[in-house]
Amino acid sequence: MAAEPKILELSNGRITARIANWGATITSLLVPDAHGPRRISRASLLSNVDTLHLFDCVVQEGMAPYFGCIVGRVANRIKNGKFTLNGVEYSLPVNNGPNSLHGGLKGFDKVVWDVVEQKDGQCPSITFQYHSKDGEEGYPGDVTVRATYSLPEATTLRLDMEATPDNKATPISLAQHTYWNLAGHDSGDILTHSIQIWGEHITPIDENTIPTGEIMPVEGTPFDFTTEHKIGERINDVPGGYDHNYVLDSGDEKNGLKHAAKLRDPSGSRTLDLWTDAPGMQFYTANYVDGITGKGGAVYEKHAGACLETQGFPDAINRPSFPSVVVKPGDKYKHTMLFEFSA
Repeated sequence: MAAEPKILELSNGRITARIANWGATITSLLVPDAHGPRRISRASLLSNVDTLHLFDCVVQEGMAPYFGCIVGRVANRIKNGKFTLNGVEYSLPVNNGPNSLHGGLKGFDKVVWDVVEQKDGQCPSITFQYHSKDGEEGYPGDVTVRATYSLPEATTLRLDMEATPDNKATPISLAQHTYWNLAGHDSGDILTHSIQIWGEHITPIDENTIPTGEIMPVEGTPFDFTTEHKIGERINDVPGGYDHNYVLDSGDEKNGLKHAAKLRDPSGSRTLDLWTDAPGMQFYTANYVDGITGKGGAVYEKHAGACLETQGFPDAINRPSFPSVVVKPGDKYKHTMLFEFSA
């Protein structure tokens, strides 16, 4: 029997997250700032509803561009929706220009996950599981995916993702797709937010947003966030806005995780530090968000949030020079993100 859609609460008294089992989606997030708790996650699209019967129609009508969910089996774009693995060519649904994006027409963000464990206590957590079948959205092999959201410290949210192929090698690259606006989900755009990214290189893209295969230094370009800059400072020098993969190659390490990014709101009252063990991070400035009605009737326009999607490199399955995203039976995909909030 299929699991029923529902929203669960994860709280330690300082952070409160509401997470739906539809797409393992963060629907709202409360953390303290200098003035006390405020809702900060732009993922709060439907956090006022008690059931998720509205989710399906919203997703099907294209009204929720991956707000707060986990995307897969492969995050980001695969060129022309095609790849060859072990001599077999696979064709995926094309849903983003000529490309397959975020797992296809019905990726992991558009399915109900099972809730397999929920813990209270010193480190509260919720674990979701989804079984992706052989041939689903064109991908080979059965894969069991787990995602555990936990609160290991007072103002830290952690996400641990694992995936195990059962019978065939397959590409796997998951991403958490929250749109962050640290000033509040209804506060306008994030162009005055400041960001620092611990990446000295990006993978430049062609006219269809597919990596060319190059690894380009950011020094002297509008992509250089090795020191803190306002997001809007040079965004007009980037056609369309930021939607680029950063090579995470210059951050400090902590407990096996690299410092990926630091995002700060305009008033300086709240900061998000992101740590990960993924090789790349897609920095996306909500360039295609256009008049989407969210929580409390707020209308989300272009640049209303910033996505910090740690993941494998885009189109890595077609680029042998990029870190491999292929996982074989007997091996396990692992990916951790640590969101540290400070006021």
